[in-house]
Amino acid sequence: MKRKIAVFTGTRAEYGLLYWLMKDIQASATLELQLIVSAMHLSPEFGETWKQIEQDGFNIDAKVEMLLSSDTPVGVVKSMGLGTIGFADALDRLRPDVLVVLGDRFEALAVVQAALIMRIPVAHLHGGEITEGAYDDAIRHAITKMASLHFVAAEPYRQRVIQMGEAPTTVFNVGAVGLDHLRRSPKMTLDELSASLGFELREPYLLVTYHPVTVLEENSVESFKALLAALDKFPGYQVILTYPNADNGGRAIIPLLEAYAQGQPDRVLAIPSLGFKRYLSALSKAAAVVGNSSSGIIEAPAFGIPTVNIGTRQLGRLAADSVLHCPPTASAIEPALIKALSQDFAGYCRNVLNPYGQGNAATEIVRVLELHTGTFHKHFHDLGTT
Repeated sequence: MKRKIAVFTGTRAEYGLLYWLMKDIQASATLELQLIVSAMHLSPEFGETWKQIEQDGFNIDAKVEMLLSSDTPVGVVKSMGLGTIGFADALDRLRPDVLVVLGDRFEALAVVQAALIMRIPVAHLHGGEITEGAYDDAIRHAITKMASLHFVAAEPYRQRVIQMGEAPTTVFNVGAVGLDHLRRSPKMTLDELSASLGFELREPYLLVTYHPVTVLEENSVESFKALLAALDKFPGYQVILTYPNADNGGRAIIPLLEAYAQGQPDRVLAIPSLGFKRYLSALSKAAAVVGNSSSGIIEAPAFGIPTVNIGTRQLGRLAADSVLHCPPTASAIEPALIKALSQDFAGYCRNVLNPYGQGNAATEIVRVLELHTGTFHKHFHDLGTT
């Protein structure tokens, strides 16, 4: 009898990272994939990306509506409450042997706390990382303590999860699961990408994503305005602007983004979601990735693409030498972009060492899931013990 592995996804970016893992679970002789889809995927405001999941050949076993139209702190907490209620029903119906979650978002916390009380073992991806500019940092560590299996993206993160009391035998350094796309996913040509977007895309262009900062003292709206002011200094570069996520303050950025694109319709494309195939295709040909998304830290270096990482959201995350960090001011972003777009730095980035692995994470994760019983009970592992 196959063991049931429920994979949770609540955002377009997270789904793109999980894609090959889900495909490999589907292909396993001993595992059965269950898919729980929620939050931004189900929202028309964020592109109803659940449709893309089905187009990619996945059956959605549970859709859990949870996202309120408010992105205030109170609205986010209420969304979590709605999610917890819906996840309880979904998990009770599906009865998975293991629940797989990636990362650090509030949707993931909601489903994991439901699984904890229902005694469903959790396998957590991308634990042990640090992003001091968002409450995601605390959520990630909380999920680590509720999870039974840990698949981390780099050795320092493995050591940090063990430091948090997790048994070394349950912590596996598999690399970043999103890098599997490098080896396994076909990329669209520039003409194919332009046709798909309905936008005549020319090189060079910048791929820009800015998410709200939810913990440290950084005004997300002012930071985004500074980013747009800096982009104005590079009129020879087209710009693809993707929407922010649904964290508190994200919706305040969307009108600014849309107005910027409407004012320069031949140069700027604003889009709620590219989907992972278009996103990776766009990333592979971009002159630089700009903003504060984890993709600029993890995936962009694997493509040899420079990154300008703005502000504090990703503060503390391990980064390749191709990532340039700068404060969220136009006067700081502009020189960082000048360096990123220079011929010398672009050439240097093509040969940087990415600390997040080689693109075989999904295979390793499935191997562990096939062999591991996924027991619920665990003991606190003190450092210095065997």
